Amino acid sequence: MNFDSAAGGSGPRPEEMPESCGIVIFGASGDLTHRKLIPSLLGLYQKKLLPDSFYLLGCARSRYSDESFRETIRSGLAESGAISQAEIESFLEKCHYLAGEYGEPGLYILLSERLASLDEQYGGKGNHIFYLSTPPNLYAPIVGNLGDAGLAGQREGRWARVVVEKPFGRDLESARALDAELRGHLEEEQIYRIDHYLGKETVQNILMLRFANSIFEPLWNSRYIDHVQITVAETLGVEHRAGYFEQAGLLRDMVQNHLIQMAALVAMEPPTSFEPNRLRDEKVKLIRSIRPFPLHELDRWIVRGQYGPGELDGRSVPGYRDEQGVAPDSTVETFVAARVMVDNWRWQNVPFYLRTGKRLASKATEIVITFKSVPYSIFSPLKAKDLVPNVLCLNVQPEEGVSLTIQAKSPGPKVSLAALNLDFGYQEVFGASPPEAYERLLLDCMLGDQTLFWRQDGVEASWTLVTPVLEAWADESLNTPLNLYRSGTWGPAAACDLIERDGRCWKVPLASIHSGVRFAEGFPAGGASEK
Repeated sequence: MNFDSAAGGSGPRPEEMPESCGIVIFGASGDLTHRKLIPSLLGLYQKKLLPDSFYLLGCARSRYSDESFRETIRSGLAESGAISQAEIESFLEKCHYLAGEYGEPGLYILLSERLASLDEQYGGKGNHIFYLSTPPNLYAPIVGNLGDAGLAGQREGRWARVVVEKPFGRDLESARALDAELRGHLEEEQIYRIDHYLGKETVQNILMLRFANSIFEPLWNSRYIDHVQITVAETLGVEHRAGYFEQAGLLRDMVQNHLIQMAALVAMEPPTSFEPNRLRDEKVKLIRSIRPFPLHELDRWIVRGQYGPGELDGRSVPGYRDEQGVAPDSTVETFVAARVMVDNWRWQNVPFYLRTGKRLASKATEIVITFKSVPYSIFSPLKAKDLVPNVLCLNVQPEEGVSLTIQAKSPGPKVSLAALNLDFGYQEVFGASPPEAYERLLLDCMLGDQTLFWRQDGVEASWTLVTPVLEAWADESLNTPLNLYRSGTWGPAAACDLIERDGRCWKVPLASIHSGVRFAEGFPAGGASEK
């Protein structure tokens, strides 16, 4: 059954037009800039959501002229059929470039002069966004140089904002140290810590579902919800990121930010308003209420794994330790499954199961809320345990949408029940794919709206939860297992044990074509785990 958009709804509100501003992208020759940032800015330009005085200034070590920089952008957009060539060329006229070394103060003198010239050319008002699409070790030096050059300060009628990509530190101590470096030149209101998952339509829709519909919020508690599952599964391996990933691992790369943020949106208390700090207040309170992992029995609460060789889409793929740039004895985790408890009145005794991994059977990101079974069945001979519980599934990717499983009578005998899915996809209902997450986040940054960005106390609350686990895994005396799993499966068998000890099982993502297989598969006996 499909939902149609209801007549009489409030409809979309027009987007607010940002003030005049220029965007400087440090790391403008990198993959993120050409794969996500520039296409997103082009999308905003096509939708007429950029001010006429907007311009883009790329900055990196690569020696480009304005025209050669535009040519690299042009070649990357060659297959964009949704945008006309005329629109692309008009956008490219607003793209400029400045080469230099990030650690050289002279670069920032040139940058200040170039920005003044571009502001005059486009009729700008001196408002600037500095996007740090660089390795994390460059964040503090770049911001320090911006501050020394007078580019980070705010004057009446002029603002400066800095966008910082994750990771925000490697642990609690380094996250605090990074913040101290940034806050030496910036106010909290100037720092936009970006998590692109928060820009996805379905993730934002969690708030709309909960707080704009009276049918959900009264049931959104331990009295009616049995458990919550959050899955972020990838079919890709480490690819070209081995240098970064060997230093990070999946607990830092995905759990500390993306999964905890999604869990916070699902579980937080209603904010007093949709104002950025009120909403972020509630997210921080929720993260702080997550029970610390018991380190004396850590493997019963959190499972780490690493992919070995296997098959995906009919082709053989190497194991993690066989990937280029990976140490042959690496113990870095490419899979994490965790049982999380929230110690507050709303969620007492309701487990949240978080799971993420690389080289899994299919690509899928979804949030699954499973409601409790009916307490008693009047439909004899069916017992309450025979009735499939209601399940609300929020599909974040690859196709964004919502699905609700209910029980209904099927044709036939008087007592004949079947599970029925009520679902909609954004593409089908709204006639268009959801916008790229970076479009939403870049527009919000230009508007000065920090609702979908991390605040420092949230960063610290998340690292407070994760850092003891990282330290325990690094302590060889604790001998915590690293569970190996075949590529193309759903992770190590220990992940199944984690949830099955509670009498539950993992839900197979809707995107998976392997809906009938066991949800995790380890290596044969003798190779399932490594100490």
